[in-house]
Amino acid sequence: MSQQIPPMTSVADRGSALALAPLGLFILLFLGTGIYLHLTGVDFAFYQLPAPVAIIPPILLAIWLDKSLNRSDTDTVDQSIGRFISGMGNNKVVTMCIIYLLAGAFSAVAKASGGVESVVSLGLGVVPPAFVLAGLFVISAIIATAMGTSMGTIGAVAPIAVGIIDVTGLNPAIVAGAVVGGAMFGDNLSFISDTTIASTKTQGAELKDKFRENLNIALPAAVICLLIYAALGLDSPAELAPKDGGSVILALPYLLIIALAVMGVNVFLLLIIGIILSALVGAVVADYSLSNLGKDVYAGFANMQEIFLLSMLIGGLSELMKQQGGLAFLVRKIEHIAQTNPKASKKSSNQFAIAGLALVTNSAVANNTVAIIVTGDTAKQLAQDGDISPKRSASLLDIFACIAQGLLPYGAQALLAAATFGISPLDVVANVWYCMVLFVVSCAVVYLKRKSA
Repeated sequence: MSQQIPPMTSVADRGSALALAPLGLFILLFLGTGIYLHLTGVDFAFYQLPAPVAIIPPILLAIWLDKSLNRSDTDTVDQSIGRFISGMGNNKVVTMCIIYLLAGAFSAVAKASGGVESVVSLGLGVVPPAFVLAGLFVISAIIATAMGTSMGTIGAVAPIAVGIIDVTGLNPAIVAGAVVGGAMFGDNLSFISDTTIASTKTQGAELKDKFRENLNIALPAAVICLLIYAALGLDSPAELAPKDGGSVILALPYLLIIALAVMGVNVFLLLIIGIILSALVGAVVADYSLSNLGKDVYAGFANMQEIFLLSMLIGGLSELMKQQGGLAFLVRKIEHIAQTNPKASKKSSNQFAIAGLALVTNSAVANNTVAIIVTGDTAKQLAQDGDISPKRSASLLDIFACIAQGLLPYGAQALLAAATFGISPLDVVANVWYCMVLFVVSCAVVYLKRKSA
């Protein structure tokens, strides 16, 4: 009787823990520097060492390791650098980078032409006084969905919210939590958010499919938060909106972007339409000078400089780690941990593995986009091995990175809100109820719908 050969697993059999050393070094440099500077009292400590700079030593380490891990004696440094550059020039990486630039340009032009202020003013104009907290959450959510950035949303809405606190006596921490929560909701769902772009491109998912998958999880969490805010029923003055109100016409580019994205319009065409329409509408309605369009577009490009550079550098680093067996090793370890419960299916355990991967990595690097880019290849392998759809894996990556980012006291969102409202970052994250509710709802959805992913 012939001996039966055990079936092969779908992930690579070989792997090397040492190949993950560059990733560990990156996290150590980025997080360690932030912790040290925070303890010494430096403001925005976790953002003093830019990530594209922190990743340079890990890249050098990966190139050095490339010759010793699974390489022949004939391999040269030039060949290792060639593999690194090949990873930087990966089609997904280049596509992400171009979209980042266009998204930054759209946000900059829309803001310069008065679109952001109009959406904020229009939103506050329709908020019933008794539901000001719920209204601020919704306004932040709409702005973030349209702009694709939680930081830009907090920067636009928080100063108005501070003014509302002055005339209502609301708890600043609760108001800050509502603004940050709404911003994270919109950033997580936005078609032009860098996290959405990164998660869909790394997982091979369509924007509209990921949006619908995300909405099924995020919307119930948002509704629960709105009910909580509405139940508070705090009194507010009759007039909350700025006296000059807002222009519906100036808000149209945002609304059109959302509508076209849902219809499945190509993201490149989508953003170009948004840039042109924002400039033309601003020129007609708000005296926006078209002569400034080039300067504003370039300013938008500059705003995306860090994530642009980091995406390319991480693309190269990931390629080296992948060829050295690091990602294969990581996938097997995560699968092993996730499958310790013998009653759990592979589809279910791998979904929780993807969620945990995003949550832990984001907690370490304090940047949801960075966390998604770093873990994207590993998450995709887990998804393929567990027969999980790309839209579900992209959604899980984005959602759990969003949850971690919204609850980090050393995250950019909490630090910006704390500085604007004059409170501690710990007070801010303790009141970002949306991210807390989203965590519970997400885990429940993954468990209950584990077979239909």
